[in-house]
Amino acid sequence: MTTRPLDYSTTRLNFRMALIVARREIRDSFRDWRIIIPVILLTVFFPALMNFTARRLLTFVENYGADIIATQLIPFLLLVVGFFPMSFSLVIALETFVGERERKSLEPLLATPLTDFQLYLGKMMAALVPPLMASYLGMAVYMIGLRVSVGWSPTLPLFIQTILLTTVQGIIMVAGAVIVSSQTTSVRAANLLASFIIVPMALLIQGEAAAMFWGNHTGLWWLILALIITALVLMRMGTRIFNREELMGNEIDQIRLGWIWRQFWARFSGREEDQPYPRPRAWYKETLAILPQLRLPILVQLIAMLAAIIASVIVARRYPFSPDLQASITGDNLVENLSYVQILAGALPTFIFLNNVRVLLLQILLGVFTFGVIGIFVFMLPWGIVGFAAAQFGLAGGNPLSFLLATIIPHAIFELPAILIAAAAALRWHATIISPPPERTLSEGFIAAAADYFRLFVGVVLPLLLVAALVESYVTPVVMARVFGG
Repeated sequence: MTTRPLDYSTTRLNFRMALIVARREIRDSFRDWRIIIPVILLTVFFPALMNFTARRLLTFVENYGADIIATQLIPFLLLVVGFFPMSFSLVIALETFVGERERKSLEPLLATPLTDFQLYLGKMMAALVPPLMASYLGMAVYMIGLRVSVGWSPTLPLFIQTILLTTVQGIIMVAGAVIVSSQTTSVRAANLLASFIIVPMALLIQGEAAAMFWGNHTGLWWLILALIITALVLMRMGTRIFNREELMGNEIDQIRLGWIWRQFWARFSGREEDQPYPRPRAWYKETLAILPQLRLPILVQLIAMLAAIIASVIVARRYPFSPDLQASITGDNLVENLSYVQILAGALPTFIFLNNVRVLLLQILLGVFTFGVIGIFVFMLPWGIVGFAAAQFGLAGGNPLSFLLATIIPHAIFELPAILIAAAAALRWHATIISPPPERTLSEGFIAAAADYFRLFVGVVLPLLLVAALVESYVTPVVMARVFGG
């Protein structure tokens, strides 16, 4: 197997052509006084206002001996000073495509020999550079003012964290806004959709404030890593779904519920146009043929499951149960508690089945809004609990393998494949937002992946969950009693 070498000449060409587009856009931005004046005000006067606030804050807390409060809040004000100029990146980014389209200045740009990637990258750079320069300048003005007035200067790690947070947050906002601008047909619609960008970023600022207030700078490094991954995902998503033909072809955004349902039902039922519905055997055969397409998502979920188990074992070893609590989870007590479970044996299958279905529905709901990330965490949670319980059982003097054999493995034989298939199909569905399949639009790929998920959910996952619920209710207690001597 040979690997394709990286074509550096193509990379340089793409970057050079993107710079041409960026220079054009930046020059036009600096000609617009409605953009320049607010940026200058936020760059000069807002840092001065924050400097004044910091001085008054220090004076106030010194009277009550609470200097540590100001010490923790001043770095947060530095982050705010960098964030506010970056908020103007949304205004510029939202205008990149849909604004030029309304002004009838986009057609000549799209007629150039620039590729979609070069055009998208250039527009993104143009929307990012001016606000980012303003943020850096505002932060410099704020730090110089604090150094002169109160003698405060940030430590090197704090300075690096603040610069990285400001930069990555700007990239995320710009990448998201450019995606919105390329997929909408009016500036009004783009401005309304921008709330889905600014609201999460505002909540993120509050989380960063809490981390800074408590001095959790290690947590900020993990947050920076998560934000970098998010930025890369959004940039990849933008380059994959951008298409100049669709940009000029869409005249108005419509919710075509009838078309959505027809596309979904045709994919779910397997019925082609002017053809009868397939027989159940043929439908199941087509449904099972989807499973080979889940190899990569299944591998990702298995790695996540292994990581959850390892992490839970480490946590259990660091925080073991008290001796009294360890005594309560011994084999004798487990068997003794089976009598209480048997009372509810008749209702247990329904409860277990509905609970598993509810968790899977929650997984796909949260995954849609997070590109599948939260869905992976939902899949990891039960295996983390299992690993934690098994490790605590071992620390209490029991055999973890016996614990797993008696309490988990009997029904996990059916439950694990069901949850794994559902999680992998959900990840494949949610990932179409980032990387739609070739020769299909984003909406067509999303609907097709959703239909594939529900085909597997109805045809494979639900029957396995039902069998697992019955085994967990009637077979697992018997195995527990035999293993632990009841």
